[in-house]
Amino acid sequence: MKLAPYACDPTQSRGRRYAEPDAPTRTAYQRDRDRIVHSTAFRRLVYKTQVFLNHEGDLFRTRLTHSLEVAQLGRSIARSLGLNEDLVEAIALAHDLGHTPFGHAGQDALNDCMQAHGGFEHNLQSLRVVDHLEESYPQFDGINLTFETREGILKHCSLKNAQAIEAIEPKGVGRRFLDRTQPSLEAQLCNLADEIAYNAHDIDDGVRSGLITMPQLQEVTLFADFHRQVIGEYPALAQKSQQRRLLFETIRRMLSAQVYDVIAVSSAALTAASPACVEDVRAMGPLLAFGEDMRRQSAQLKQFLFRNLYRHPQVMQTTGLAKQVVRELFEAYLAKPEALPLNFGAAGDNALGYIDSHTPPTRVVADYIAGMTDRFAAREHERLAGRRLLGA
Repeated sequence: MKLAPYACDPTQSRGRRYAEPDAPTRTAYQRDRDRIVHSTAFRRLVYKTQVFLNHEGDLFRTRLTHSLEVAQLGRSIARSLGLNEDLVEAIALAHDLGHTPFGHAGQDALNDCMQAHGGFEHNLQSLRVVDHLEESYPQFDGINLTFETREGILKHCSLKNAQAIEAIEPKGVGRRFLDRTQPSLEAQLCNLADEIAYNAHDIDDGVRSGLITMPQLQEVTLFADFHRQVIGEYPALAQKSQQRRLLFETIRRMLSAQVYDVIAVSSAALTAASPACVEDVRAMGPLLAFGEDMRRQSAQLKQFLFRNLYRHPQVMQTTGLAKQVVRELFEAYLAKPEALPLNFGAAGDNALGYIDSHTPPTRVVADYIAGMTDRFAAREHERLAGRRLLGA
């Protein structure tokens, strides 16, 4: 497919941190995607939480299934907008590589532990994984991705961290947070695809778990409208035995509506702004977005999920235990460094990857915990603490 002039062209990439010859049969972004898929961090995502912890059920989403869904949605939208599908896929597959075990509960706990040591943020950790922590190549740490993929991975960044990145990588991936410019359209698209994916699959997982119900969801306009539409077309799906089909079809239509809305609104914005190249895109405001009505409906859905699912007493009880596991693991490893695997973190890269010449013990411990799967973290906590808090 021919790329639009404002799409990222792999032949015009700003390159890799370490120069390498081009691959003979793949573009630079296809190579990035392949390196991500073959990374250890990517495999770990299969046992990392989305909303429900790994031991709570086999069919709930994990960080791996979520990343695959984001990639699928992203590619579908990219194709309609003339963007680079391979770059979108690479960013989508890598965007959660730095996520802790136990989802946002794990991140919050690890950030609390690291407050006096630079904090912890999973977007920055995802960049750290691909730049430093993966050990696949003899020539360099990390997997040496292109600038454009790394830029898309770094979705958020504080001013302090951006300054630290800029100090060791001038005009690199931290620069846009200092200049207040935009990333590529492919990176902007992945942010939207992420939002579309988790809103939809959190409904599915929430209903599957029994913590939210379809009658409750009638207060959400985006769900209720399509739920009513589906029953109107397929009355038999109102039967109790057909509730899974009804839920799936309602969610499918919700997903499609959001995708088509992004395509229509973003196409109009691109036509009006007429960026001639990627650098024009970077200098403009955000160009990819929901329309106002869809944005309101999406916000309503998020608020519903926050109140009824993410803050459900059962979820809160489990996440409270998950935070305790992370805190106690952090304390145990600092008190007893010999409990860490031999030579873990000894590659010589610096703190956030960017602070000083040697990784301090707190960052080593944070790296190790962040790389754990749910079930390994639970087992390791039981080994070190002598009691089980999570898991069957």
